[in-house]
Amino acid sequence: MKPDIKICGLKTPEAVLRAVERGATHIGFIFFEKSPRNIEPDVAGSLADLVRGRVKVVAVTVDADDETLEEIVALLKPDILQLHGSESPERILHLKALFGLPVMKVFSVRDADDLKKVDAYDGVADSFLFDAKAPKGSELPGGNGVSFDWSLMDSLDDHIDYMLSGGLNKDNVGTAVLMTGARGIDVSSGVESEPGVKDLALLDQFFDAVPDKPMKTAGTGRMM
Repeated sequence: MKPDIKICGLKTPEAVLRAVERGATHIGFIFFEKSPRNIEPDVAGSLADLVRGRVKVVAVTVDADDETLEEIVALLKPDILQLHGSESPERILHLKALFGLPVMKVFSVRDADDLKKVDAYDGVADSFLFDAKAPKGSELPGGNGVSFDWSLMDSLDDHIDYMLSGGLNKDNVGTAVLMTGARGIDVSSGVESEPGVKDLALLDQFFDAVPDKPMKTAGTGRMM
């Protein structure tokens, strides 16, 4: 069984339709002005309407305030809020109560200590996304095309529901899925011809390269 597949940073009808036709389970729209994938909420809403009901629609924000999120939720009508900033557990609980939507909290990972932060959010966030820490000098918290040591995922409890992100592309997604057994994967820059421009051929090649996720042996945590 293949993992869930989220194509993030979509901006055109062609890319949205191709992603869903190829089997995306989630599509992400980024609301962060510094990103080349930034999109206006009304435009994102129109794109989401093309495939609404066939896929989970995800609103990606970075430390957005309530007013900004209210506009995004009203115009996009997302299924999930993805928080890519320094949002606290208390902030997540507030947003879940305010909007009645599940929250996917993102963590930037470089070493094992970064994963210890998950404990404070376990039972608060509905799911997690693990991305690579941004390279020095980058203003983007994600979408930088860099990966991290996927073996670190072995330290996570099996009950943690997460998507794997960070530098995934057609050449390495197979290894990433087989190493981690991730229930979901997320890609943005890995299917682009240039920052913010999704390439339909690369999308096809990425989907072709996604393997079935391995099963874990009960009680051992080992992949088989």
